[in-house]
Amino acid sequence: MDLIYGIKDKPKFGKVVLFALQQLLAIMAATIAVPAVVGHNLSASAALFGAGIGSIVYLLFTKSSSPVFLGSSFAFLPSMFSAFAGAATLGLTEQAGYWGLIIGALMAGLVYVIIAIVVKFCGVNWISKLMPPVIIGPTVAIIGLSLSGNAVGDLMKSSVEGGSTYICLVCGLVTLAVTMLCSTYGKKMGRLIPFIIGILAGYLCASLFALIGKAINNPELIVINYSALKNCGIFALPKFTFMLGGGEGLSAVTGKYLIAIFAAYVPVAFVVFAEHLADHKNLSSIVGQDLLENPGLTRTLLGDGVGSIAGAFFGGCPNTTYGESIACVAITRNASTVSIWGCAFACIIFSMISPLVAFLETIPSCVMGGVCIALYGFIAVSGFKIFQTVDLNKNRNLFVASVIFITGVGGMVVSFGAVEIRTVACALILGILTNLMLSKEEA
Repeated sequence: MDLIYGIKDKPKFGKVVLFALQQLLAIMAATIAVPAVVGHNLSASAALFGAGIGSIVYLLFTKSSSPVFLGSSFAFLPSMFSAFAGAATLGLTEQAGYWGLIIGALMAGLVYVIIAIVVKFCGVNWISKLMPPVIIGPTVAIIGLSLSGNAVGDLMKSSVEGGSTYICLVCGLVTLAVTMLCSTYGKKMGRLIPFIIGILAGYLCASLFALIGKAINNPELIVINYSALKNCGIFALPKFTFMLGGGEGLSAVTGKYLIAIFAAYVPVAFVVFAEHLADHKNLSSIVGQDLLENPGLTRTLLGDGVGSIAGAFFGGCPNTTYGESIACVAITRNASTVSIWGCAFACIIFSMISPLVAFLETIPSCVMGGVCIALYGFIAVSGFKIFQTVDLNKNRNLFVASVIFITGVGGMVVSFGAVEIRTVACALILGILTNLMLSKEEA
């Protein structure tokens, strides 16, 4: 597609602020959701700080040549649960569990470093042969499609108990409609910041319903929760993971616990590597430049791996390249990495300003659901674009795509003890095996 801003373009400062805020809104919900799901006093503000640091590390390794943000990875959720469960099973303190998160991210990051070294000396051709467009395309599509249930669920979800599903639906669809209209018919800035305008429209809609609901004493009209804004203070340093663990937790780590952490994190790292490839193939098709060649897969892997380690050190969550960020680039046609730098610094600053974090937390689930319909949909459609030139009249290609789509849409998950291979990884692995098994057809 024709980009409004290319990778190395530098928009004016005022525009960068808006672009950075838009990226932040796109990645915010998923980034702070991971610590909320894991619990154990992991904080959303620390996760934001860690994502900002991780993204800066990624940008430095890639020489600001890859416009994507790194946020909390959902793929490592089972691994994070295992870090605390393993500590409890071995009779260790919860403080040791926090260090388990950091050590696990370190092990996963080292997997990326090792693969990066292999790529450095062996090139990327073997990856292209192992995962051609007929595999990468459907896998990217599955990343979007597998998230569709989350988007629809949020669209119908109230942030207040007793809120009407129908009111949620109206607020979410208003958000989606305004976003689509701004992106399609907007002029200048309107087309570049459709998510900000859409979220503000949805937020305003939810606020109007809340005012009416309070005026007529009808709780069904209230779907937005402002409680986070009460007594939130002005400034607060996030509860970083290494601070929660402390020296006592680090000294409690044992050899058996390290083995348990290795088993929980390292296999998942290979799975996330496949998602890393799919995301960068997708982003390459959007920006019209092969990012596996420039800045190169070695640099993107090092940036992602070391960024994950840095992110977990502060926020507990290993990071990964975000499909929401890529979709934001696709929809706005703004690929300037300056925007990603701005988003990274915004995350760090916002994480320490309590009212700003509180405001982000008050955005209703239904409003974010409306935005995510567009974001996840663009991820799926980008996948279709990657393999649209593939000849599906060949049985080999037909079976490969079929296996990936059905296992992916069907939500296939395979567990081996504490290790869980999630949907996208299952679909990708089966797609690769199918492609190898039928490789003689071309000959």
